[in-house]
Order: sequence, then C-alpha cells, then structure tokens
Amino acid sequence: MAATDNPALVLLARIGAPVVFVTREMGNMGIFMGRTLAAALTPPLKFSLLMKRVDFFGFQSLVIIMLTGLFTGMVLGYQGYYTLARVGSTGFLGPMVALALLRELGPVIGALMVTARAGSAVCAEVGIMRINEEIDALELMGLSPFRYLFVPVLIAAVACMPLLAAVFNVIGVTGGYIVGVRLLDVDASTYFGQMMDYVEIGDITPMIYKSLAFGAVIAWVCCWKGFRAGYGAEGVSKATTQAVVLTSVLILVVDYFLTSMLF
Repeated sequence: MAATDNPALVLLARIGAPVVFVTREMGNMGIFMGRTLAAALTPPLKFSLLMKRVDFFGFQSLVIIMLTGLFTGMVLGYQGYYTLARVGSTGFLGPMVALALLRELGPVIGALMVTARAGSAVCAEVGIMRINEEIDALELMGLSPFRYLFVPVLIAAVACMPLLAAVFNVIGVTGGYIVGVRLLDVDASTYFGQMMDYVEIGDITPMIYKSLAFGAVIAWVCCWKGFRAGYGAEGVSKATTQAVVLTSVLILVVDYFLTSMLF
C-alpha cells in the first residue's frame, strides 16, 4: 500500500504541513529582523530617509491619535463615572481615567491606530517596490534594501510610538475631564488632585516599554509582509491585509506578556 493511501499518514501530513509552514515563516521573519538590526547598528545612518519616516509615523499620525485619544477618554469618563457612582467614589474618576490610559489603552490603541494608518501604507509601499522589481534593482546596484528601506522605518516607529502614546494619554485625560468635570459636575480640583495622588512614575514606565515594543512589531511585520508580497495588485492587497491583522494580533499578544512581566 502506498504512503498516500494510508489515512493516518495523510492526516499527519495535513496537520504537519501548516506547522512546517508557520515554523519556516517564523524563522524567515527572525532572519529578516536580524538583518535589519544589523544594518541599523552599522553606520552610516541615512538621516534624510529617517526624517521622512519620522514625519510619516509621527507628525502625520497626530490627528488620528488625538481624535482617538479624545473620544477614548470621554468614553472612559462616562463609563468610569457611572461605575464609581454605584459605590459612591466618583472622586476617583481622575486616577481611574489616567491609570487606564497610561497602563493599557494609550499604548495599545495608539499602536493599533498607527498600524492601520502608517503600517498598512508602509507594507503596500514595500510590496509595490517588490513587484516592480525596485528592491531587486537596489540589490543589483550594490545597495542594501535593509539600510535604505527597513532601518528608517524601524527606528522611526520605535522612536515615535512613545511620543504618540504620550499625546494619546494627555488628550485622553482631557476627554475624561470634559465629560467628568464639565458634563457630570465632578469637582475639577478633585479630578486632578486625586490623579496626582495616585499616579506614580511606575505607572508611566510600562507605557514607554510597551510603546517601544509595539513600534518594533509594527515595523517588523509590515516591512516583512511587504517584502514578501506576491505579484500583482492582489498580492499587495493580500500582504497589506495580512500585515494589519498579524500586527494587531501580535500587539495584543505582546501586550499580555509585557503586562504580566511589568506589573
């Protein structure tokens, strides 16, 4: 009897094929990130390209970050007020909003917004360069695509994410103030006074670590998916979709592990 006629072997092959594919893909992604880091640590750094990426990831993401932060803070203000009102503790609305934003919502939602806006665009851009053979042209000219394409994205994403998370948190606290103080009559001195009493520097440090990690994940996955994009518009579209989905999932996974280690 041939091996293909054995049901057990066929089942084992069907189970093993995805495992082999995922393992190979993870290994290739690791090699890709290693080459990018090696290029980042080897001078010279392409400063002009880096500034363009900083502008793209940072300044051009401010509007969506501010809007998302404002309405996230306002929702927290409403939900927190009515939850705290049940136990007669509306005076703690300020620290509740601040801690929720600092420890979790600021870096996570900010990273998801940057993924949707900047990460998807980077993936599509690299994917189009791949199918147009521009990356192959760089290699033929003796230029490293890692140094010219991926290193600026990595550094810009890692550098900008903590700043964007900080803006998100400030605007979110302002949104909570608008709802809690202006609309629900919480005392302003209580809102900010309790916040100063309960928010410590140890609540800010995890936000920075998470934002740095999320920036690296965004750059890594989106550049990798664009680099491995298939040919044609369908290939780029598929790679961009996969990049956004995989990056979003990895952000939540990394967030869990960092939370378990930092708190």
